[in-house]
Amino acid sequence: MRIRATVAAVSGALALSAFVVPAAHATDAPSYRAEAAKAVTASGKSAYTASTAADLGVSFSNLKIASAIKVGTTNHVSTTVTYTLTHGAAYDINSDDFDNGPFLYKGSSPDTAVNVLFGDAPADCTAVTATTASCTALIDIYPDMGELMNSDAGSWGVGGLAVQYSTNDSTVQGGLGTTKVQRYSKLTVNASPEPVKKGKTITVTGKLSRANWEDNLYHGYTGQSVKLQFRKKDSSTYTTLKTITSDSTGSLKTTTTASADGYYRFSFAGTSTTPAVNATGDYVDVQ
Repeated sequence: MRIRATVAAVSGALALSAFVVPAAHATDAPSYRAEAAKAVTASGKSAYTASTAADLGVSFSNLKIASAIKVGTTNHVSTTVTYTLTHGAAYDINSDDFDNGPFLYKGSSPDTAVNVLFGDAPADCTAVTATTASCTALIDIYPDMGELMNSDAGSWGVGGLAVQYSTNDSTVQGGLGTTKVQRYSKLTVNASPEPVKKGKTITVTGKLSRANWEDNLYHGYTGQSVKLQFRKKDSSTYTTLKTITSDSTGSLKTTTTASADGYYRFSFAGTSTTPAVNATGDYVDVQ
């Protein structure tokens, strides 16, 4: 399941304005998401500002996350985040009263974020010294549960959150890193006729599409540069023959001259919102 957190500034403080638990999954909602979100705003002041970064005497550093997260239309996507947690010597990081974990925020800073993504569970931390721990956690994304709008594709900031449930105190620290959340892409190819005589024309068609997070379908990615590539039967290397542009439906169509047995494919270099993708090569027998 998932809980979506949409954030908005209210009277100088940040409020988590929506926590939507899908009805089909409400009974198994992990308490970490809901309780962490409540702790963030319980003090009545913005927990997403630098002034509260030391509320629990906790800080986050050395954060590592994948450079891009590819999200389709229905599959649950998880990405691993690692970081160092620094805390007061009195804290028991394995206490039931204390949790921490990473989050993603869409916007220039957490206090101006238009969307936030958490993990289903808090981080798993191993003490390194009396005041530091090495932590590993997941960010969990459920595209079919309304967590993302198409406009959310692109760069996201990464932050760290720590909560103490008994007192509703929290630390929220942004600016720990960045990643891209991208709309998963697909690319097809078909070269014909098969077989074909040497010197004759081959027509190559295909389609470039990407995930639409608002209707959970794949739609053509229009106006994009796509390369037609070829590799000979006994080669492992593709060579670019030409570059064409996807049409208003994402469709691709071009021609080339048959020269040798081999594989034709389309190749898309990707954009900030959509990952690179190569079609599986289509073999043509040249006679």
